[in-house]
Amino acid sequence: MSQLLTDFLEFVQINTRSDEKSQTIPTTPGQVVLAKILVKRLRDLGLDNVTYDEENSFVLGKLAGNPDKMALGFIAHVDTADFNAENNQPQVIEHYDGQDVILNADLNIVMKVAEFPNLKDYVGETLITTNGLTLLGADDKAGIAEILELLRQLIAQPELERGDVWVAFGPDEEIGRGADRFPVEKFPVRFAYTVDSGRVGNFEYETFNAAKIDIEIAGTSVHPGTAYQQMVNAIQLGKEIDNQLPSDEVPEKTREYEGFYLLTKFAGTIDHASLNYIIRDHDEEKFAQRKQTIVGIIDAINHRFDVPRITYQLEDQYYNMRQVIDKHPLSIELAKEAMQAIGITPNVQPFRGGTDGSKISMMGLPTPNIFTGGENFHGQYEFITLEAMEKASQTLLEIVKLAAKQ
Repeated sequence: MSQLLTDFLEFVQINTRSDEKSQTIPTTPGQVVLAKILVKRLRDLGLDNVTYDEENSFVLGKLAGNPDKMALGFIAHVDTADFNAENNQPQVIEHYDGQDVILNADLNIVMKVAEFPNLKDYVGETLITTNGLTLLGADDKAGIAEILELLRQLIAQPELERGDVWVAFGPDEEIGRGADRFPVEKFPVRFAYTVDSGRVGNFEYETFNAAKIDIEIAGTSVHPGTAYQQMVNAIQLGKEIDNQLPSDEVPEKTREYEGFYLLTKFAGTIDHASLNYIIRDHDEEKFAQRKQTIVGIIDAINHRFDVPRITYQLEDQYYNMRQVIDKHPLSIELAKEAMQAIGITPNVQPFRGGTDGSKISMMGLPTPNIFTGGENFHGQYEFITLEAMEKASQTLLEIVKLAAKQ
């Protein structure tokens, strides 16, 4: 078994699911367990400046190179998404035959080619899946394993001309917190890449602008028999807010550069209701208008009452990294050229989400996002192949080689 696959299988069996309700750093103890394993791995590989910072939970390390050459960074996150990650039992299927995959025979959980036709792209490869009860964790433990494989390849080629290669492994990406504390001042590189995207060839350098708004509605509950001009139904006011938002501007009806509003939670009684929305748009002006639209709806409803019934907290979460990365086109060119050098056609799309690179880029360090090779992230049907992970590592290696020629 290759060391790349061995690493990946070890990492995914550690429960590092992050927890949005937790206020610790990181939010779950399993992330510390994996971080400390990675510290040992980096030291065993002979990297310099290997640290684990308990204040931000980032693992950093440097594979020293020629100081006259361009220094690059590669980043991955240790946490996994909000899906069961306890007792993860990955399955390895060699020479996958392109047929439906039985994930769990006892519970009749099957990954069907009819539902996931991309499986046909991996015939003959070493397929790694879940057992149907957990996610796999390729997002982003594949990225971690691929970066470690890159380091091994570089160490095995001491004659290779290159600059310093820095790596960072951080927490809580899935809940959007980890990169808030990224120690950019301790990561002295020209630019970096998060290794955190999906299919082979995926490459993203523009993301959503993102905000969330948490809304609280105070109603008045009285007996329905005497409710005339006294009852204020918080549930109805919540419905009114949602009904006034554009019905076609929701995730299930938008794509590419189209933004949206998403009601993620609505809970309530007559006397109190809570609504949580996320707001997304690639365009800065449209993003600002979306926020104003929902605030305007709330203000208009409040004006009907002597005392405002609706309060809210509106918070920007991250911004479109493209406004930074466009000023550093070499970070884009190197990634595309690296993929093409090993026979991969880059698939450049606007990313309908955000990455750690969204926040790190806004700190002044351009950080596009490159593929890991995984598919169906965040659920029981997640999978990846060894060959896809190898292509990711080869791409990273090519980026380092190309950067040395600049």
